[in-house]
Amino acid sequence: MLASFFKDPEFANVDSSENESIPFRGTILRTKSGKFSSVSEPCVSCTTFNILAPIYKRLDQQNQNVRESDFRAFWLARNERIVDWLLYESSSIICLQEFWVGNEELVQMYEQRLGASGYDTFKLARTNNRGDGLLTAIHKEYFRVLNYRELLFNDFGDRVAQLLHVQSVIPFLQNNDDSMQQEILIVNTHLLFPHDSSLSIVRIHQVYKILQYLETYQRENKLSQVPVMLCGDWNGSKRGHVYKFLRSQGFVSSYDIAHEYTDSDHKWVSHRNHRGNICGVDFIWLRNPNKSIKPLKISWAEAAFGIIKYQLQKASLNEKDAFDFLRADNNGNYITYSDFCDALKQLKLTSLSHGLSFQEMKDLWVQADVDGNGVLVYDEFKRIWYCTCSENIDEDSNSEDSKEGITKEAFGFAVKNAILFPREVEKGIWPENYHLSDHARLTALFSPVRLRCSQKSL
Repeated sequence: MLASFFKDPEFANVDSSENESIPFRGTILRTKSGKFSSVSEPCVSCTTFNILAPIYKRLDQQNQNVRESDFRAFWLARNERIVDWLLYESSSIICLQEFWVGNEELVQMYEQRLGASGYDTFKLARTNNRGDGLLTAIHKEYFRVLNYRELLFNDFGDRVAQLLHVQSVIPFLQNNDDSMQQEILIVNTHLLFPHDSSLSIVRIHQVYKILQYLETYQRENKLSQVPVMLCGDWNGSKRGHVYKFLRSQGFVSSYDIAHEYTDSDHKWVSHRNHRGNICGVDFIWLRNPNKSIKPLKISWAEAAFGIIKYQLQKASLNEKDAFDFLRADNNGNYITYSDFCDALKQLKLTSLSHGLSFQEMKDLWVQADVDGNGVLVYDEFKRIWYCTCSENIDEDSNSEDSKEGITKEAFGFAVKNAILFPREVEKGIWPENYHLSDHARLTALFSPVRLRCSQKSL
């Protein structure tokens, strides 16, 4: 089926001989040599891909108004190639962003071809008729969809998210405990692009809403012992506030785990943005049920403090100067709540439709004002300046004497492999002959594992 594309640079790494026999569909990944190989054990594969909506794809750098959406032959051919790739890999889970939901012909093409290949598909448009949205496809040979929810942020960026609660069709792990849930929660989303640093608060809000919704859904459905996958275009790199926020909540980047990269390693990219910058923004996040996590409100406060510190440093203020800035004209050696609010306004973090709310400022103040006396002295100000997400949040909470209660067996995943295509992006290079999208495609392979978890409730 793909023979006509093998000479295309976008398909140069595909070996046609590997396409003839696939013993375990949905478990196909390239090896380090660049060829595909099949996996002879039950695994789950997941692909996330921002496919660049034709309404955003610029064809003429001299005339920004010329878009691919005006040329049917162009957008249809490109998207047919995208579907060819998706079907060739046959991932168990497919999460697409910038899916052109506003074009019925393109929507039908995806739904018909994916449906004919055994996928259930779910699409969701961004609010306010933005034209694009999300598409998530679940292969029916691997999972049955138990529930599907849509999360509309109704915010500055008209962003949305999908939540799918799925169950394995054939149990990955044979066990004597019928209560062990072999289910997964999957989220697909596309966060706002940080056009300026003041939008960092919006992006943290979006992640916070997703995690709040997940927490509520898990509590209502008694799903504390299930793995969670967050997929999508996060429009932020490993240096950003979103990355640190998710790490503090027990999530790990599947690509970085597969390649044994640390949080400070920045070796790969996955996107060349409209400014011509290349960066790594596409992630498949995994959180197993045995991960220690901070209370969500604490992680949120730390993320917000991190943004405040960034804005202060952006204004060329060191720690002492920042304290003086926050206390303003106050004669005392302390910061009042009024001083704090005024400073946030000057930093463009509030008094905007997308800034910190009055309640959020109050909550942040309570976190910083340790003794509750209504003012922040210098030592308390340090909670803002040094409050960062824990670097040790990956430690498993699986000891037999866990304070959470009695331990029990649970189902989770180990990251087996992960690849980015085109392969050059894994080395931090964006190939000029790649035109399938302005994003790389990320596919991760997971193997099921047994975990010992405390019987905690959300």
